[in-house]
Amino acid sequence: VSPVESGGGLVQAGASLRLSCTLPAERSFSNWNMGWSRQAPGKEREFLGAISWSGGRTYYGDSVRGRFTISRSDDKNTVYLQMNSLKPEDTAVYYCGVNPYGMQSKDFGSWGQGTQVTVSS
Repeated sequence: VSPVESGGGLVQAGASLRLSCTLPAERSFSNWNMGWSRQAPGKEREFLGAISWSGGRTYYGDSVRGRFTISRSDDKNTVYLQMNSLKPEDTAVYYCGVNPYGMQSKDFGSWGQGTQVTVSS
């Protein structure tokens, strides 16, 4: 299963941006837990959060809790990462991941190619 991210771009600090992630040709999208991570230049990948297969549970990392929201639309085979109050330190490549096991970082073994988000000051 190969997720495909989209929606990245260049925005100013304080702006909002919504990333999307789809699973092309996946007939059982609603069976997958979905997650987001990011990697800034020179830094390790950071797990941002996840949403359960049912959409009933979400998890957020400390650095984004309260600013970022993960949601999903199973009829569109899409998961979203709504990012508000963006900061220059949010600049990174953002990745979408899938797994059938759980919502922790260790559960995610399949990630997409990523989409670049750049926040200018």
